[in-house]
Amino acid sequence: MNALRPATLLWSLTLLAALVALWWAASTAQWVSKVFLPTPGAAWDSLWEGLRHGELAGFTSATIARMAQGWLLASGVGIALGAAIGVSVHARAYLQPMLEFIRPLPASAIIPLAIAIWGLSPSMVLAVVAFGALWPVLLATVHGFASVEPRLHEVARCLGLSRADYVWKIGLPNAMPDILSGMRLSMTVSLIVTVVGEMIASQAGLGQAILLAARSFRASELFAGIILLGAIGFLSNALLALVERRLLRWQRPH
Repeated sequence: MNALRPATLLWSLTLLAALVALWWAASTAQWVSKVFLPTPGAAWDSLWEGLRHGELAGFTSATIARMAQGWLLASGVGIALGAAIGVSVHARAYLQPMLEFIRPLPASAIIPLAIAIWGLSPSMVLAVVAFGALWPVLLATVHGFASVEPRLHEVARCLGLSRADYVWKIGLPNAMPDILSGMRLSMTVSLIVTVVGEMIASQAGLGQAILLAARSFRASELFAGIILLGAIGFLSNALLALVERRLLRWQRPH
């Protein structure tokens, strides 16, 4: 697997370069008007100037903070609730239908309810982000705890482990791969919902900056915001992948 990484990276960079070249050609040749599609250079200039002298750095920090807060809240609640449901057959039987009913609801569908409760405030955006990011972690945790080898249940009973000891020493290590995968997906969801919430609630952040740039036909600033969002998603996923590899080293043969 490690031997393939340089080749994979090379192909990824080649594809990225090809997409940028196509973008440059489409803008330079006026296949699409520069009012809507700036050149890569113009987008980069807007990105650089916005980070150095404009408000883009502050907007980026606000979006990252809001995304991280919602993700951490969703992860904490999802792991705790998922563990409680996953270790109990009766809890899964009683709660699974309700969870399956609520889970398909898109986070944007509860925004009107959240606005009615919290108004157009940072708390409203945080609540919506946490709701949207909760489900990947919750369902992954339930699956991880529910899939513990039955013989380990017998071992726990023979050793007289309490419910808390069983969760910490047997259930959590077994569920950790599922939990970490759910948290990576949850991070992506939290970024998406954060941007949507900022647009709707007019909260300072990249979502609001992109919306204002689009309404003012400042295409280069709009693309600068989109590039930043892509970078945030890429870096956050790479960081979580690194953490996942570190925490799951015991799974890899030496």
